[in-house]
Amino acid sequence: MKKFNLFNEIIITQKSSLLQAINSSKLFAININGDIVYEPFADKEIFIYQGKPEIVEDFTNVLGKNYQLVNDGDRVLIKAFSNWQELIAINTPRASYDDTTADGVAEFSNKNLEDIGWQITEFNVRYRELVEVLEENCEGTILCIEQEEPYQFSGLGFIANDDEAKKVLFEYCQSIVKDKLDNDEDFDKDDLDDDQEEAAKFFNCL
Repeated sequence: MKKFNLFNEIIITQKSSLLQAINSSKLFAININGDIVYEPFADKEIFIYQGKPEIVEDFTNVLGKNYQLVNDGDRVLIKAFSNWQELIAINTPRASYDDTTADGVAEFSNKNLEDIGWQITEFNVRYRELVEVLEENCEGTILCIEQEEPYQFSGLGFIANDDEAKKVLFEYCQSIVKDKLDNDEDFDKDDLDDDQEEAAKFFNCL
């Protein structure tokens, strides 16, 4: 998965399209590619703005005080990182997972991925480890605020293909369960509790 770090990114949109959206009085959004889209919004589309702004005297403030806009001929350059908290609320409903809190990732929005995540916790595997596997092996985008000195990270993950992610995650977890059943005395096949036995069967290891 690739990172889209709002601290570093400048989103470019067409001024004519933005003015048309504002004048339409319709709810619209600007995605990370700078495209302006209207409801109904596509699943897993990532926005740097969503709203229905009023026309203001100063065009550079039209999206709100937390945006930096620069006119560049027929283009508008947008910096959106100062509106991060609102963007979390806007984008979370379409995200695959939420890594914006101090508690870290607690669940997946996709039921198949969540079933895997729930079952593998019986073998002491945390969601953070699963997310790292997905981010390394699957296509998708991490919308994030990431800065160094001191290091800070907050992000939302958008997995491009849930079926691919399910296959990657299932095979990874299955290998962990097999290894623990064969080599870890804390997970002796004859001494599993009911939840561990159910999880082992879920991963086709019993």
